[in-house]
Parts: sequence; structure tokens; C-alpha cells
Amino acid sequence: MNEGEKMDVYFYTRPGCHLCDEAKAVVDMVAEEFSLTVLERNIEENDEWTEKYGLMIPVVEAAGEMIAYGRADYVSIFMKLKQKVNK
Repeated sequence: MNEGEKMDVYFYTRPGCHLCDEAKAVVDMVAEEFSLTVLERNIEENDEWTEKYGLMIPVVEAAGEMIAYGRADYVSIFMKLKQKVNK
């Protein structure tokens, strides 16, 4: 990535998902570190997303790669996104 260029991070979720609420807070904290744009996607709004991520949510995806799913922790998301940002 070029310096100053923002990376989009996709956060797949659904209403009423307590794991998603926890993961969103973690993703938002990491996004502040790298000036990322977090795009939240409700899987219930798209059949393809529901089929792909329904049993895995929350899912964090960046640069076409799944970064985390299920329980999200700050350190692993931070390290994986750091690698992507520094490319």
C-alpha cells in the first residue's frame, strides 16, 4: 500500500450477534491505529454473504483475505492488518 492510502476492511455481521458487537469494538480500535475504513456488512441483506459467512460471523476481511472470524482478538487482527498495511 502507498503511504496515505486507506485500506478498506469489511466487517460481516448480523443484528443481535453478541460476538459481533465485541469484535466490532476490537476492529474499530485497530482501524484507528492504521487509519482504516471499516465497512460493516449485514449478512442478512445478501444471500451470498449469508451462505458464505452465516456460520462464521463475525468475519473481518481485508485485501481479499479473511483476517479473523468468530472470536476476534486485538493482537491477531492488529498483526495481520499491520502486514497488509506495510506491503
